[in-house]
Amino acid sequence: MSSFEMVAKIAALQDYAQYRDLHWEGSFEDYLSLVRERPQITRNAFQRLYDMVVSFGEEEYIDNKKRLVRYPFFSDPIGLGKDAIFGLDIPLMRLVHVLQAAAAGYGPEKRVILLHGPVGSSKSTIARLLKKGLEQYSRSAEGALYTYKWVNLKDTGLAGAEGEDEFPSPMNEEPLRLIPVEWRERAFKDLGLGNDRHRLAVEGELNPACRFIFKELMLRHGGDWAKVIAQHIRIKRVILSEKDRIGIGTFQPKDEKNQDSTELTGDINYRKIAEFGSDSDPRAFNFDGEFNIANRGIIEFVEVLKLDVAFLYDLLGATQEHKIKPKKFAQTDIDEVIIGHTNEAEYKKLLNNEFMEALRDRTIKIDIPYITKLSEEIRIYQKDFSVERLRGKHVAPHTLEVAAMWAVMTRLEEPKKQQLSLLQKMKLYDGKVLPGFTQDNVKELRKEGKREGLDGISPRYVQDKISNALVRDGVEGYINPFMILNELEKGLRHHSLLANEDARKKYQELIGVVKAEYEEMVKNEVQRAISADEEAIGRLAANYIDNIRAYTLKEKVKNRYTGRDEEPDERLMRSIEGKIDIPESRKDDFRREIMNYIGALAIEGRKFSYDTNDRLRRALEMKLFEDQKDSIKLSTFVSNVIDKDTQDKIDVIKGRLIKHYGYNEASANDVLAFVASIFARGDVKD
Repeated sequence: MSSFEMVAKIAALQDYAQYRDLHWEGSFEDYLSLVRERPQITRNAFQRLYDMVVSFGEEEYIDNKKRLVRYPFFSDPIGLGKDAIFGLDIPLMRLVHVLQAAAAGYGPEKRVILLHGPVGSSKSTIARLLKKGLEQYSRSAEGALYTYKWVNLKDTGLAGAEGEDEFPSPMNEEPLRLIPVEWRERAFKDLGLGNDRHRLAVEGELNPACRFIFKELMLRHGGDWAKVIAQHIRIKRVILSEKDRIGIGTFQPKDEKNQDSTELTGDINYRKIAEFGSDSDPRAFNFDGEFNIANRGIIEFVEVLKLDVAFLYDLLGATQEHKIKPKKFAQTDIDEVIIGHTNEAEYKKLLNNEFMEALRDRTIKIDIPYITKLSEEIRIYQKDFSVERLRGKHVAPHTLEVAAMWAVMTRLEEPKKQQLSLLQKMKLYDGKVLPGFTQDNVKELRKEGKREGLDGISPRYVQDKISNALVRDGVEGYINPFMILNELEKGLRHHSLLANEDARKKYQELIGVVKAEYEEMVKNEVQRAISADEEAIGRLAANYIDNIRAYTLKEKVKNRYTGRDEEPDERLMRSIEGKIDIPESRKDDFRREIMNYIGALAIEGRKFSYDTNDRLRRALEMKLFEDQKDSIKLSTFVSNVIDKDTQDKIDVIKGRLIKHYGYNEASANDVLAFVASIFARGDVKD
């Protein structure tokens, strides 16, 4: 393939139709036609941002009897989930409600949206998602927006010494601002622009540079506005881009001694002074501060409360009045969403600083806490340590789960109900059903925990420790829960954010709680693997059903080996029923319940199977496990002296762990050795 052919192959990937759409240019009259067809192209920044979020859909669901809305946008469909937010549906719903109210002009559009929460709680990710979404939306037909540029300036004396023929709007303003304010509303009405759904409400005046050019051209053309617009204005489409500094700005406070307000509102271009003759000529000013370039879009303030007090005046004006004050020029109208984020320590300073009262009054605070739902925390680590990213490293089952379990428990407050443990509280929050607790109890628990999610361990710490375990010397291609728990515990000694010794001690104790819970999890898992012999469990089920049928009908059971009629085997029945805590006083009810269930199925022409009744299935599995664990002699695993028959049985169990539970050879060996050590010390719970 020649070099020309290779270039042609790459060029074929380009979408020329899309390129033409994104670089559309036309006259002011063309633009008015577009506005008549699609008045939404004139939306303000809040309206556009809100429409962008809901354009990805809304999903309603019920949680603890409460109607919630989930917004798929925050799952990052644009980045294929790279910046997905998990477990924060309620805070995100509050954020979208603020945007909705601001879009409707109900007041929040005159406030700073402040994302507040502990370090590592996704505040920056939320801001990044909004910026990324707005960029993408501006490239779509639904999110299109337009600005203008001045043309044919060479012969007007307005182009400067270098004689440029064009002067683009430095702040990418809405073209309808070219219609003077005093005519604007009447013009919209007479032209029939806007409709009930999208009412045109274009506010504000031209920026100082464009205002200067407009006034000079009006003088030159004898006040003929139509001639000025027809000869000197071209409309073009705007594509918002953070990298190109168009419509999306980010401001991060630097050292207090070096903070300069021109970073926000622009500065004089000293090279242009020679062209235009004066530093008060607006054409000699760079409207390139973060507020200027973020016009029509969004500006993010990183750690906003670290701003120098002098900057706050600019921020307050931009927020309340939607105006900024560039050096030496009149106040300039802006249209942008102002979003900031800060951590707990900085926010406490704000509350205690009387000079910041004006900012507090103009702030809508949205708490972004840590996740307190286990299944959502697990999703964070599954995303970061997926099979694709691990490149052959194996993560044993429950490894990420125990890490998430510990992280979530550090964020919860001790329950006030004495009979409830922190572990049980975590399970209730995750939607598990515990005897004696209802959804109302969960709501009550959440109300009690006023600071839950605002304290505790961040996901970053856990991610770092998982990474440590993955690259640690001596790890043979995989990690398991104990490796992670050991890393988490070791790291607590040097954790920079843990100055409180009581908290450190509590977190270490929680490591022990998680280890104990993990023991129960793997014992149950090995138990299920041992009792997964379908034929054996089927025989046990048939035997049990024969006995309870005879018992409820007051008949005898034929012994399948001797052929003699015998009394129902009470010992067998009770040994199975005891596994699921059926007391002696309830055994008759349980047996009749099973028989009634079998009868109901028969009437429908369906055959009974033990696994259609979850309680019976669990009881049979636990009974079979008890019967087989001694014959398998799993406890001999720890002695490394295993006869061939036992080894064959262990290999079958290991195969089940690999096939059905996600282990590999090494991790299955380890978990069997661990459970065997529990059997060896006699620590077995049915």
